[in-house]
Amino acid sequence: MVRLLNVYTISAVAALGGMLFGFDIASMSGVLGTDQYKEYYGNPLGARQGAITSALAAGSLVGALSSSFLGDWLSRKVSIQIGTVLWCIGASLQSASTGVPMLIIGRIIAGLCIGLTSSLVPIYQSEIAPRKIRGRVVALQHSALAWGIMIQYFIQYGCSFLDSQAVFRLPWAIQAVPAIILFTGLFWFPRSPRWLATKDRWDEVLRVLAFLRTPNCDINDPLVLAEYKEIEEQIHAEREEESASYRELFGKKMRKRLLLGMAIQAWSQLTGINLLLYFIVYILESAGISNILLFSSIQYILFALATIPSILWTDYWGRRLSLLIGSLSMAFWLYLIGGLFARFGEPAPSDNQAYTLIIVDHRAASHCIQASSYLAAASFAMFWGAVSWTYPTEIIPLRIRAKAVSLSTSTNWAINYALGFAVPPLLRVISWRLFVIFGSFNMAAFIHVWFKIPETKQVSLEEMDEVFEHGEPIWRSATNVHYIDRLDALARDIEQCKFHNHRTVHVDLNEDLERSRTR
Repeated sequence: MVRLLNVYTISAVAALGGMLFGFDIASMSGVLGTDQYKEYYGNPLGARQGAITSALAAGSLVGALSSSFLGDWLSRKVSIQIGTVLWCIGASLQSASTGVPMLIIGRIIAGLCIGLTSSLVPIYQSEIAPRKIRGRVVALQHSALAWGIMIQYFIQYGCSFLDSQAVFRLPWAIQAVPAIILFTGLFWFPRSPRWLATKDRWDEVLRVLAFLRTPNCDINDPLVLAEYKEIEEQIHAEREEESASYRELFGKKMRKRLLLGMAIQAWSQLTGINLLLYFIVYILESAGISNILLFSSIQYILFALATIPSILWTDYWGRRLSLLIGSLSMAFWLYLIGGLFARFGEPAPSDNQAYTLIIVDHRAASHCIQASSYLAAASFAMFWGAVSWTYPTEIIPLRIRAKAVSLSTSTNWAINYALGFAVPPLLRVISWRLFVIFGSFNMAAFIHVWFKIPETKQVSLEEMDEVFEHGEPIWRSATNVHYIDRLDALARDIEQCKFHNHRTVHVDLNEDLERSRTR
């Protein structure tokens, strides 16, 4: 019988932190084309709409930077709960906003939550997950984001038929629902065993590992004991180095890993996905597509469905192959969109629009742009989305993991903020060239991944040093893995009674616990 609370269900509920971001994307994208939103907020265009859109990213940047000390001090779980409270406050201010300034303030406060959850939920998921399914578990974060976009968009689409300010106020208020569920659900979930280890709560570490890894909470299970010993050895080794500071992050040994995590987060934004998600309404209008709210929903449905393969097979494909395929496919579709707008686009009849090119009487070109937008977004969801959250959380040692991930995620939100602010005016000024620029970013990302990003699939968090210190050129194989599986070897030793017997192992562990308490 499958237990209700296990790694999958815990990670799925924690992934509601990603759904919050998805709710925001859809709630903002969905209102852009409504007359009520335009009338109430003075038809914001260009920089003004950019300021509204990017306000969430500005708050997210601050929240991500705060996640490092909050996550280490209060635990990953409690810090996520603090984020959900901030989200409810932000949603309330947005839904009750009386003008653009109040709307921006509400989005900034909500952004504080997104910064915290986008940093700490993947850390929490990666720290509770067995190494062989870590990619799948963290992929739930991105999948929840995609499903949040779809669910909220249909809420927004339904509200678009109302003839009142409820068109935008009701969807913004409903955003609080998943935050309330996440806040409540976390009370029943365990803290990260690796965070507990940093606090020398070793008896809890063993109990949590047994709870997460075995159906009957068997603390004498060989794999549980092996993982416990591996965590303990890693903690003791890290303490001997006597460093857990930002200085170590930028030191010679860790600088490469930190920059790789930051680069992955940066490239994930420069792929152009936010152009396709936030501003799909503008793209379809410019392409001459009618009933844009309905046809925008198709993109969000495909985006959500495309996350399913990444959950099922990301640990089989590996991180490198996913990023390489994703970069090439997104580059192709974005180049195609840009080329079609350049060839068939005509000057828009009015300057009071979010775009300056429009396609008229070229149905084939219009539908090709529409399909290319769908496929570009699906390519990101299938290949880049999950890995961009997984990779930074798994390559850094425990003692500085929260700090490194906060900087990586801050990179994401800093670029997100810049793009949210810049894309609306750029879409008016350089039109089709914007798609070419994002396509070129994808090609640059492909080159960087090919030469610099090592494979980390199915490697335990405590074995990452093996991956980054093997010395062989990374580009020789698209799916290379260099590590020694100490965890399985240690479990076999335990199972074969090389530690005398299980009772002796348990005694040894109890002695470890007592020593830890007296430190």
